[in-house]
Amino acid sequence: MRTFPRHTLQSAPAGAKPILQELQEKYGFIPNLFATFAEAPAVLEAYLALSAALEKGTLEPEERQIVLIAASVENICTYCVAAHSATARMQNVPAGVLHAIRTSTPLPDKKLDALVTLTRRVVRRRGHVSDAEVAQFLDAGYTEAQLLEVIGHVGLKTISNYVNHVAGTPLDRAFQAHAWEPRPAEAA
Repeated sequence: MRTFPRHTLQSAPAGAKPILQELQEKYGFIPNLFATFAEAPAVLEAYLALSAALEKGTLEPEERQIVLIAASVENICTYCVAAHSATARMQNVPAGVLHAIRTSTPLPDKKLDALVTLTRRVVRRRGHVSDAEVAQFLDAGYTEAQLLEVIGHVGLKTISNYVNHVAGTPLDRAFQAHAWEPRPAEAA
C-alpha cells in the first residue's frame, strides 16, 4: 500500500496550515486523519465544513457518534471506528451500545437500534432503503429530517473511511484503547 504524507504544521500545504493549527489547538494534537487530509486542503476544509454543518442538526451528539461508528463498521474503517468510539465514550455512550455497534449485533435500546439498523442499510444498499424500512425508523421516534441527517453523516464518513483505506492512515495513540478489527467475515 502506498504511504500518503501525514502533514505537520511545518510540512502542510499553505491552505491547510491554518486549519491544522486550529485542530492542534482544539485537540491538543493533529489526528492522523486530518494530517492526511492536509495533502488536499480543499478536501480537509470541505470535510470539516460538512462535519460542522451536521453538528447543527437535530440528532443528539451521542446519536451522531452512533451513526458515524455504524457507518465506519459497515465500511470496515478501523481508524474511524476507534476514533469515534473514543469520542462516544467521552459523551457517555454506554459500553454495551458501543459493543453492539462494533460487533454488528442488535442494540438493547429499540430507538437506537432503529438508528443503527437504518444506517447500516443506507451504507450497504447505497441509499436504496424501502418504504417499510423508512417507516420502521420513523416509528421508532425519528423524523424525516433526521433520516436526511443520517444520510449526511454516512456521506461524511464515506469520505474519511475511503481516505483511510487508500492512505493506510495509522491509528493515533489517543485512540489505541478503542482499536477495532473487523471479524473475518467482514474483512473478506
